[in-house]
Amino acid sequence: MSHTTTGTEPTQPPPGDDTAFFGQPRGLMTLSGLEVWERFSFLGMQAILVLFFADKVSDGGMGMEPGTAASVSAAYGTLVYLVSVAGGWLADRILGSYRAVLYGGILIACGHYAMAVPTATMTWVGLGLISAGTGLLKPNVASMVGKLYSTEDSRRDAGFALYYMGINIGAFAGPLVTGWLGDHASWHWGFSAAAFGMTLGLIQYVVGRRHLAGRRHGAEYSLAPDAMRRAVLLIVAGVVVAALVATALVLAGWLTIDRFVDVLTLISVIAPVVYFVVMFRSPRVTPEERGRLRPYVVLFLASVVFNFILFQAYSTMMLLASTNARTEIFGFHFPASWYASALGAFEVALAPVVAAVWARMGPRQPHASNKIAIGVILGGLSFLLMVLPTSGHADDTYRMAAWWIVGSYLLLGLGDILLETSGMSATTKLAPKAFASQTMALWFLSLALANGIQAQIVKLYGEVSNPAYFGVNGAIAVAAGVAVIAAAPWLKRTMHPVH
Repeated sequence: MSHTTTGTEPTQPPPGDDTAFFGQPRGLMTLSGLEVWERFSFLGMQAILVLFFADKVSDGGMGMEPGTAASVSAAYGTLVYLVSVAGGWLADRILGSYRAVLYGGILIACGHYAMAVPTATMTWVGLGLISAGTGLLKPNVASMVGKLYSTEDSRRDAGFALYYMGINIGAFAGPLVTGWLGDHASWHWGFSAAAFGMTLGLIQYVVGRRHLAGRRHGAEYSLAPDAMRRAVLLIVAGVVVAALVATALVLAGWLTIDRFVDVLTLISVIAPVVYFVVMFRSPRVTPEERGRLRPYVVLFLASVVFNFILFQAYSTMMLLASTNARTEIFGFHFPASWYASALGAFEVALAPVVAAVWARMGPRQPHASNKIAIGVILGGLSFLLMVLPTSGHADDTYRMAAWWIVGSYLLLGLGDILLETSGMSATTKLAPKAFASQTMALWFLSLALANGIQAQIVKLYGEVSNPAYFGVNGAIAVAAGVAVIAAAPWLKRTMHPVH
């Protein structure tokens, strides 16, 4: 799966000549605009999804227990990131990036519209469509950004910074709109807003397509015609068979929600193990590259630990906010789901600050492994912070001040910036050349595994006390971060050329 720029697809106009968008190619505005609306819809829905699952049926919800609601929400995230691995391959071999992103966006929009229909069946259909669509869109938009620049273009890093700012603007705005509608109208009105946002993103993507590199091209590493036909037939047959088997198992009463969650968790564990085994055993991987893979396993696991905490910003933290936190600041009342917007706001505000600090420190800045470790520790501290306001209160009538959860999200947002930027960079540099085109698959598998583990652990939420739940999980994350720091001498020695 390719997420690197190869230079095989010419940009239109030539790299360096187009400076229409803050000195960047005009196509960056098209792709950033798409990501604003994709994140608006995806994270806007995520902010209210667990609350919808846990709400009483009489109030328009699904009536699930809190732990089950969080588990199903996590399983949905697992499915999204597992499908993302396949999404990159489909773009590289069959569809091409432009069509993969377009078809993915259409599936996402259809999924949100399906969820706007107030029936349980359409909810599950909608989540399935969104999972498939996000899996097609998410891994390929970033690669399209890379294709706007030649490999020598010095604007590349600044362009990606603008692109990621767009992502976080969507992450900030989405929960504000969907949360307000979910609170004041109905959950399905919130899902409708997500559908509307994704539709706007698609419209501006199609309108701006002439500014995108490679839009007239097919797959960059397309299969031969015969192999293409076989692959398409196998994919269609596989989807049909899987749907029929799943339907039969549901009708037979075997495939319950809990078992489906367990199957996804099992796949999320097996997939990265198989991936690493294949790479370590591949004859195309040199001994030197194999040596760099060992430290990457450590960074991969660090990513799993951190994202296990991060993804709960949209599950257990939402449940905690809805039951045990005040929903007012300076006398202004707001929906509990608005807390999720704090994460996007902090990342928009802190990303340029962190970048400026690293630039100022220059060669004195911490090694990539230590940045990742600090990110994991901050994630753990964001959970440990929740132990203080939730301790010593036997009933659910106590409401903590809003600043506790806002403070937790501040730590989490800063940790995310440190880990994501360094982790993505290390992934591309440590991957063996024979697997260079599949580097993003590794990263997405770490996110899938984090969600898969979360889908099991969050079942304990509501079964154990809040201080125990947040305290133990937070302490494990801090310990993992400290372990990575302790391994820093070995990591620095073996991670060359990562600094």
